[in-house]
Amino acid sequence: MYKIYDQWPEIAYESFKIKQKSIDIEKIDHIVFAGMGGSGALSDLMFSLFSKTGIHIDIVKGYLLPKTVNSKTLVVTISVSGNTVETLNILRAAHKIKSKLISFSNGGKIEKYCKKNKLEFFKVPIYHSPRASFASFLYTMLNVLQPILPIQKSEIINSIKKMEQLRDQINSKNLNNKNDALNLAKWIPDVPVIYYPFGLQSAAIRFKNSLQENSKLHVISEDIIEASHNGIVPWRNSKKFKPILVRGQDDFIKTKERWEIIKEFFNENNVEYKEIFSISGDILTKITNLIYFFDYVSIYTASIRKIDPTPTEPIKFIKKRI
Repeated sequence: MYKIYDQWPEIAYESFKIKQKSIDIEKIDHIVFAGMGGSGALSDLMFSLFSKTGIHIDIVKGYLLPKTVNSKTLVVTISVSGNTVETLNILRAAHKIKSKLISFSNGGKIEKYCKKNKLEFFKVPIYHSPRASFASFLYTMLNVLQPILPIQKSEIINSIKKMEQLRDQINSKNLNNKNDALNLAKWIPDVPVIYYPFGLQSAAIRFKNSLQENSKLHVISEDIIEASHNGIVPWRNSKKFKPILVRGQDDFIKTKERWEIIKEFFNENNVEYKEIFSISGDILTKITNLIYFFDYVSIYTASIRKIDPTPTEPIKFIKKRI
């Protein structure tokens, strides 16, 4: 797995530069991104990219389409394997009501359905596992969806360049005390609690998922503003968990204020915490680099605990029964 992560920048660049067929996605006022697990993390990132536009965005992690979906809706279904039952159900439902459709997968039942019904389909290479294939799927999607993306091509290229720079610091050949991903992995407790601002939700959720799948840990993640109204309470009586604060370099001024208040509370109550800051720049670069960093953390955490990050037997147990 770590060998694939060491190649992420190259995988990202190759996926983005491949010439893709043009697609008709004009006159869209609503987009739905549908996917589960690692594919769902791609949907979360796309939501972050579109959050400052006037386009209505929905994320579906389940079986049902929103009632607002119609012929002016673009439904994007994502399944690395192509056999995710929930996503396949969304594809069929969207096709039935004649929404515009684009699907991304490595094949499977989704590819067969799209080809049979002459729907837009893009086959994406899989690297090791769905979660390790994040870079190939993300940059293929950015390639295909360029006409409607609220970001420039230069920002996409910059995100890859920054990923290359980050790799120099945290890759698997740099296992020393200057590797911040390794240092955080050594610190992570049995149950980490991840706090994040709204704009970086996709990176925090991906971090939670990666720790659960790779490191086999229970993980809690909460929006820092919402947690201030409920999640903060148990810290007076809990010493078993440690918070990780995922911060943006240019968080909203009130969010920055909240971070300082939370830190003051933790300090007064002797709660040890870690702060992880995004790099400066556009939203895509911030999120992709955070995800790259946190995925390495999850692999290093598994290694430190002498756990193979690859198997996910409980997921297979469920899939066999649905």
